[in-house]
Amino acid sequence: MDNTNYIIEVNNVSKQFEDGKFALDNVSLSVRKGEFVTILGPSGCGKTTLLRCIAGFQVASSGDILLKGEDITQTPPHKRPVNTVFQKYALFPHLNVFDNVAFGLKLKKIDKTQIVSRVKQALKTVGMTDYEYRNVDSLSGGQQQRVAIARAIVNRPEVLLLDEPLAALDLKMRKDMQLELKEMHKKLGITFIYVTHDQEEALTLSDRVVVMNEGRIQQIGTPTDIYNEPQNCFVADFIGESNILSGTMIRDRRVSFCDQEFDCIDEGFGQNTPVDVVIRPEDIYIWETNKKRNAKAEADIDPDDRVPKGSFTRWYGVVESSIFKGVHYEMTVKTDNGYEFMVQDYHEFLPGTAVGMLVKPEDIQIMRKERYLYNYFDGEMLKNGNVRFLGAEWEVNEKQIAMFAAGEQVTVKVPFTEIDLQDHEDDGVLSGEVHFILFKGNHYNLTIRTDDGDDLYVYTNDVWDDGDRVGIKIAPESILLEKKQ
Repeated sequence: MDNTNYIIEVNNVSKQFEDGKFALDNVSLSVRKGEFVTILGPSGCGKTTLLRCIAGFQVASSGDILLKGEDITQTPPHKRPVNTVFQKYALFPHLNVFDNVAFGLKLKKIDKTQIVSRVKQALKTVGMTDYEYRNVDSLSGGQQQRVAIARAIVNRPEVLLLDEPLAALDLKMRKDMQLELKEMHKKLGITFIYVTHDQEEALTLSDRVVVMNEGRIQQIGTPTDIYNEPQNCFVADFIGESNILSGTMIRDRRVSFCDQEFDCIDEGFGQNTPVDVVIRPEDIYIWETNKKRNAKAEADIDPDDRVPKGSFTRWYGVVESSIFKGVHYEMTVKTDNGYEFMVQDYHEFLPGTAVGMLVKPEDIQIMRKERYLYNYFDGEMLKNGNVRFLGAEWEVNEKQIAMFAAGEQVTVKVPFTEIDLQDHEDDGVLSGEVHFILFKGNHYNLTIRTDDGDDLYVYTNDVWDDGDRVGIKIAPESILLEKKQ
């Protein structure tokens, strides 16, 4: 696409703070003129830092930011044709609505007649006509938010930056304002860059969504693409509800997971390739079955009118819990072979009900695995036969010691399944914190971040909470050494 269509270009931008931590790590993003782009991610992922770099309130450590092809990386905020709406509105309490909106125009010494005209037009756009002389403290949260937007758009910016502007509103007001913001964007025709941690808000408002985590962009796409075609486990887990499972791509259009084979529509993964499988809870068809089930007999039965007919792979289980969510019921089903699924359906199946389930091939989403089976670390052999990695000294199996000389650099492999987490961090060789949790149907995938900032990936059946402090132990026979390539 012609680059002239891009109003904002962020090229390889990183932002490192004084403590050495990166809030942004080599981020690149292009925004088209008139587009509504939402930057979405959990707290601390770097989304607000990215917005502040575009606004000029923070300066990138490296990389550059272009506005209509001109480098504005070092340009101060007041010289950029962008305006920012903050989460807390930042209205002046000593000024009424009119003077709050007119503040920027007065600084620019705009003609008084023109100020009145532009302020009234801006207030009309946000639905605040006849509020000009009200004290801002007398307004509701939603009204204050409208005033903050009016103050931003009255300056006729080429880009409007919005930093979680609806976060302080209650649920109903937030949903109302979402619709108004979308309508406002259509009327104004200017570029909106919007920051939020609310997935539903991002999917509702945006032309495109930018999903961030830990200072990096995970995926950019339309709301439909982000929801239906997540590129990795983080996106699949963060956007809406998902069943994420480990599987094997047997061949094109055929995948195995939960100890069964299923038809799918994905191709190009190769044969017998480990993959991750995503199934949305609303895509699982569920029906009640006889308690004494027979898989062959069941396959010939028409379950009920809602369930598609055909030779789809079916699996069976028992409902463990059911919660009414207002529009649908959210149920946990444990399959006969020990996997747990979340299912959403308009019909309730009570706990203890024996059920059958199926999913259509087009509703099975296949993703490439980001990592396979092992943690890999750089290590060094010590004179005493131990190996140093992750900043600690570890015992290794005697058979491996003879293969390497003291001081030799090695590659250390540790299976995800062979890391032993301790309740008390002092009981481990080193300590860390549970940083990310992903349930994979019958086990948990954990990311453990050590105190030195290294990540370990762990498969476990134990239940941990995000942020738990843990000790880390690895048995000598679980530490595998290879020559450094």
